[in-house]
Amino acid sequence: MYYIGVDLGTSAVKLLLMDGEGKIRNIVSKEYPIYFPHPGWSEQKPEDWWEQTVEGIRELIRDVDRSQVAGISFGGQMHGLVILDREDRVIRPAILWNDGRTYEECDYLNQVIGKEKLSEYTANISFTGFTAPKILWVRNKEPENFARIAKIMLPKDYIAYRLTGVHCTDVSDASGMLLFDVKNRRWSREMCEICGISLSQLAVCHESYECVGTVLPEIAALLDIPDTVKVAAGAGDNAAAAVGTGTVGDNRCNISLGTSGTIFISSKQFRVDKFNALHSFAHADGSYHLMGCILSAASCNKWWMDDILGTADYGAQQASIEKLGENHVFFLPYLMGERSPHNDPNARAAFIGMTMDTVRADMTQAVLEGVAFALRDSLEVAKSLGIHPERAKICGGGAKSPLWKRIIANVLNLKVDVIESEEGPALGGAMLAAVACGAYASVEEIAAKVVKIVDTVEPEPELAAKYDAKYAQFKEIYPACKPIFGLIKD
Repeated sequence: MYYIGVDLGTSAVKLLLMDGEGKIRNIVSKEYPIYFPHPGWSEQKPEDWWEQTVEGIRELIRDVDRSQVAGISFGGQMHGLVILDREDRVIRPAILWNDGRTYEECDYLNQVIGKEKLSEYTANISFTGFTAPKILWVRNKEPENFARIAKIMLPKDYIAYRLTGVHCTDVSDASGMLLFDVKNRRWSREMCEICGISLSQLAVCHESYECVGTVLPEIAALLDIPDTVKVAAGAGDNAAAAVGTGTVGDNRCNISLGTSGTIFISSKQFRVDKFNALHSFAHADGSYHLMGCILSAASCNKWWMDDILGTADYGAQQASIEKLGENHVFFLPYLMGERSPHNDPNARAAFIGMTMDTVRADMTQAVLEGVAFALRDSLEVAKSLGIHPERAKICGGGAKSPLWKRIIANVLNLKVDVIESEEGPALGGAMLAAVACGAYASVEEIAAKVVKIVDTVEPEPELAAKYDAKYAQFKEIYPACKPIFGLIKD
């Protein structure tokens, strides 16, 4: 049998075909536009997602026995607001995760409603990217559209609706809306009241691996697949990627060095830190996870190499770096402000510690180390909650650098495992579909079957100790600079 994973990303939809043994049989990607109608705004048309998903699925399964397609599921960009009227027509373009228009609504939620109340209701506080402040923005700025809302959905869930006719979502994606009681895995009545919406306007919430319906007969005919194909609820992109890397079960960790950086820790127990420095979300495996997100990770290195040094040969610039743990130059990697753990949009990147004997290699090394130190900031918050992972998977473009992996292993003092196949949310979606179809008993079972470790970078005790001392210096820099960031924000 075959299982389709749909990764509904910000720039493209990536579709993956997996067989019952976990082997990847085909991958297809289809792009769609993103619109910026005003500075700081970011929107897409849900119809574009659907059209490209349909075309992508048809291309994905063109050369296989389509009668053997058994299930479809998703990973998807989180936090986006899709609103439908009573006829299930899209009311306005979707407001995306990276849209910054809701700063007033976020201030209202965090300062007037209060962070303590938000954390009590949802285990999280408000960020401009989250869904609840977007709903408030529509209520405040587009009251005629707000009055028409019959259903509030997330991006991937719109595709599930078009496939099945069912309004559904999953616990991991719902966790990022600021409308979901994460601890109890249900919608928060209090948050609905604050946003002026009813529970009936929200989709039915499922576990990520649960079947929400089968493909509608007319859609099955359009795709040339059986109308018995099951559709599973799926997961938000980070949770789906965690499934794809085997970061499921208790005390598992994954580090992503993509454009942004994340440290994702799965846990059987619900936990939330007192400052809400980490996101506390439900996980796609039926449990929970904590996640720290730094807004600039591999993008820091790209900026340094492409825009400052003017080179595309990243490896050559790293080749002369030898004295790890002894660099006197530090780099704050806040090129886009920062989320975890500081939640400071005014934070800015900075080099500090240069002297007359500082050379280019020191600066390059500082960039790589700065990202690692920022990830450790989030790990330290997790440790304060009694979570102490011993190893982490690693993925993302930055993970292609042997030097960076070594730095990560020693700064965080974790064994860093490299996996055989890194296909992110699309693979996680296909795995969830296989569980929904009964091919595997649990998400943990399929992860143990599919995810294979091909290399491990071990921390070196002497080097880890040096980096421990350097981190103690690094963590003092942001608090010292924070008052200055407020002065230069404009």
